[in-house]
Amino acid sequence: MPRPKKERTVYQPPLYADFKPQGVQRRELACIDLELDEFEAIRLADYLEMDHAEAAIEMGISRSTFTRLVERSRKKMAQFLIEGRHLHIGGGNIHFHGNVIRCRTCGHMFNIGFDKDLQTCPACGSSDLIDLAGGFGHGRCCREHGHRHRR
Repeated sequence: MPRPKKERTVYQPPLYADFKPQGVQRRELACIDLELDEFEAIRLADYLEMDHAEAAIEMGISRSTFTRLVERSRKKMAQFLIEGRHLHIGGGNIHFHGNVIRCRTCGHMFNIGFDKDLQTCPACGSSDLIDLAGGFGHGRCCREHGHRHRR
């Protein structure tokens, strides 16, 4: 029996979670699921150009595990680009370090910690806010996870 996957830390939820080729309806496309830890591996290694050892520490995993995540993520990204599939980001055994809130009224997006409770947009005062971590089923678990791992 394989041992359970270790929880991984993802900095914050992605701003966008679904991508597809233009001009093709989603129902006509095969879907590739990119897990949130795979998304984070691509963000750290390719977007931020972090060293694998440093990025592994950031995610709370070993360097070899991080390297495997990057390789798996790159394979999925290549399939998405070459084969023209629908890419969905979500799932995985993760906790977010921080959150992003988007205002539906003015479109303003801002980073926020899980220790803060925001009711209105600081840009326009609207209360029509989207909690991006909540959209992935996270929030309370990430807040509790963060309290357990504070130094």
